[in-house]
Order: sequence, then structure tokens, then C-alpha cells
Amino acid sequence: MANTMSLVDIIHEHLLSEELQLPVFHHVALRLQDMLAKDDYNLQQVAALIMEDQYLASQVLRVANSAFFSGLSKASTIKDAIVRLGAKQLLSIVMLATQKSNYHSQSKTLGLYMQDLWKHALGCAMGAKWLAEKIGYSNLAQEAFLGGLLHDIGKLFLLKLLEDIHTSNKYDVTLSKALVSEVLASMHAEQGYTLLQKWNIPELYCHIVRDHQKEDYNTSDVLLSMVRLVNLACKKLGVGMQHDPSIILEATPEALHLGVSDLLLAELEIAIEDGLGLEC
Repeated sequence: MANTMSLVDIIHEHLLSEELQLPVFHHVALRLQDMLAKDDYNLQQVAALIMEDQYLASQVLRVANSAFFSGLSKASTIKDAIVRLGAKQLLSIVMLATQKSNYHSQSKTLGLYMQDLWKHALGCAMGAKWLAEKIGYSNLAQEAFLGGLLHDIGKLFLLKLLEDIHTSNKYDVTLSKALVSEVLASMHAEQGYTLLQKWNIPELYCHIVRDHQKEDYNTSDVLLSMVRLVNLACKKLGVGMQHDPSIILEATPEALHLGVSDLLLAELEIAIEDGLGLEC
């Protein structure tokens, strides 16, 4: 029976299976998000939370002192990083450090997809933060960073699901490039939205995941528009799993609604490429 099922049918069967284990969002990232949502958070408590995971603490310090995030002085302790970077940027760094470890696979084929997907997520995160700061939305810069980082989380979930299916020996399925690409394109927004809701991630990020490729989207949502525009810029540059150099960014609804000039769009492309060259 398995041989007669399409890959999409197999995925849906797997999604309904009681054996499916949803990926778990890093517990420190979730607790930190809840803690920083309150106005009366304590620096000592925030530092102590991050220090619960020594590897995470070392990664936070490394990223905090990278060229993309660093200031004039070096942060030598977690508390230094919190004071210098601020709560929102610290959360972005923790999310970056904890998410990166998820983009790996024992399958060489799927592992290559995940490497490309991580590069795209990182490019979109950096590009969206850069764009927010350049067009007068610095107050949304960290939200733009996280929106860019998470917008394709559904693709990661589906790749992990495909890995489970491929290694289960329950199904006879060949994961061709065309087939995997079709599944990711058609299912990732819905599955990503569902996953973020299960993780209790704030709705503004859930909406980005759900609507970042919809033709009919809320054009008044500035955060969504920025992530959509940077997503297209990355696709134009070939940053990630897709490459379409024919995209004309200045003609997109997102660029028009945001009022982004041709010159700034050219600078955005350079910023994305330069950002990916940094050791973050």
C-alpha cells in the first residue's frame, strides 16, 4: 500500500501519527522570551538563565562580539552583553544561536537542503534588520531580524519530517530534488504557522510565517512587508534553496508600499552578501 501513496499523502499520514514527535523549541529561548516581555525583568536573572546552558552562553558571547552585532567595546560576560546590546537584541542572538543547531541531518541529501535553508534564514534575518534600520523602522529592527530568521521554519520542520520518513523503512520513497522542492513550496507556510502556534511564539511571527508568500497579504503590516522584500532579495541573489535573478525588486508591491528606493535596494543586496560573509 505504501508504494501507491504519494509523498504528500505519506507526510499527512505521518503528521497524524501518534508517533510524530514535534521539534522542541529551545527551553532557554522560550523562557527568555517570556522574561523579557515583562518591563520589570532583572539583569541578573536574565544572565543566570542564559548561563544555565554553558554552550549557549559561549555562543551568545561569540555572536555578541561578532562584526554584525558588536559595539566599540568587547563584551566579556553575559551581563556585559545584556547591558551593551539591550534585551531585544540579546533575544535575537539567543534565537540565532539556538536555531542554528537544528539545521543538520544524518542524510547527506537533506543535510545539503538544511545548509542552504540556514544560509537563507540568516540572510533574511540580517537583511530585514538592516532594512528596518535604513527606512525608519529601527524600533522594529529586532522583530524584523527574528521574522527573517523564522519565516521558513516550516521548511525545516518538513525536512526533519522527511528524514524520519526516509529512515523509518516503512515507506518506499525516493526523495528527488523536484519532489522535495514541491513539498516544501506547497506545505511549509501552513506547517510552519501551526508549529509556531504550538510553541506559543508571538502572533506577529506566526503571521509572517503564514503570509510571507501569500499573493493577497496585509500590505499595511510593515514587518511582514520587510521580511517579504528581503526574502525576494535573497531569492534574487541565490541565497538559499532558490535562485531567480530575473526578480526586479523595485517593481515589487513590497518595495512600492515601503517606499524603498532603487539605490537602497542595491545596497540591501550588498548588505545581505556582506552579512553572510561575517562570522556570526
